Amino acid sequence: MLRFNSMPPRVKGTSMRTLNVFRPVRLSRRLFLAAGALALTGIGIRATQANAVIGKAVEITGEVNRKQANLLEGLKAGASLMDHDFVTTGKESFAALELGEDTTLLLGSETELLIDTFIAGQGGTIELGTGQMIFDRPEGLAKIDLTVRTAFGMIGVRGTKFFAGPSRGPFAVFVEHGLVEVSGGGVTKQVGPGQGVEIAAPGAAPGEVTQWGEARIREAYASAGAR
Repeated sequence: MLRFNSMPPRVKGTSMRTLNVFRPVRLSRRLFLAAGALALTGIGIRATQANAVIGKAVEITGEVNRKQANLLEGLKAGASLMDHDFVTTGKESFAALELGEDTTLLLGSETELLIDTFIAGQGGTIELGTGQMIFDRPEGLAKIDLTVRTAFGMIGVRGTKFFAGPSRGPFAVFVEHGLVEVSGGGVTKQVGPGQGVEIAAPGAAPGEVTQWGEARIREAYASAGAR
């Protein structure tokens, strides 16, 4: 279920004779170099783990940027994605991102998205700051646990396709297939296939779950760059 919701000190009273047992140990150059290489290898392993590739940019339209740590750069198609990447799209700009091998995110114009953590086949947490997105994971695949944080509430998801973002004014969530839980203001609503729900303001409870018509679905998907 997806939830929307870093010479030892001399001891007083110890004789010099006693201290003499702490004779300096002579390390061979070979041993020293080996230890140094081991330490650097450990650092390299940690760096690799911290910057593991979790996906890639598939298609970019217009101005799309990615910020990793303090580095801001333009995001191009084929570029790798990592945990903690902060992706932003400009006006009339769109991005199609792939996480793992079978999860797709479509980002609409003027959208901000933080990939907090993601493990292929398991899930993770992403944060939608502004704008709209479509999460798409084909039916029939193993379920994953993903949480989408927004200013309006939390979305809990397991293997589904859904839209999240402004739709005809208010923030809304629409589910094409699968099931999501939309939580806000202490209230949780389950939204199933063909259904949508609105949240009027940050911190407010989600409204009534309703069936969406084809026209509204097309509008929502188009705002996230779906053709």
